[in-house]
Amino acid sequence: MPSVNIRELRDSKQLKKWLREGKTVDLKERNRVIGRIVPDHQEGPVQYPDFAARRKRIFGDSVLPAAEMLIKERGRY
Repeated sequence: MPSVNIRELRDSKQLKKWLREGKTVDLKERNRVIGRIVPDHQEGPVQYPDFAARRKRIFGDSVLPAAEMLIKERGRY
């Protein structure tokens, strides 16, 4: 694991290179680790579940009359 002294933080090019490579960098003061700089792991696009398949598995081929129910409920008020 690469390490950087507090005074060496001025050389941000090397620090940025390590972080882009996904390496965690130890931050040292007088040869003692006082912290860690952890890279931000940006992952690709999120894979959402197949909601249509889930609905079909739960309800089957039945169609829920949501529009008719909504019209009926609004007529009450």
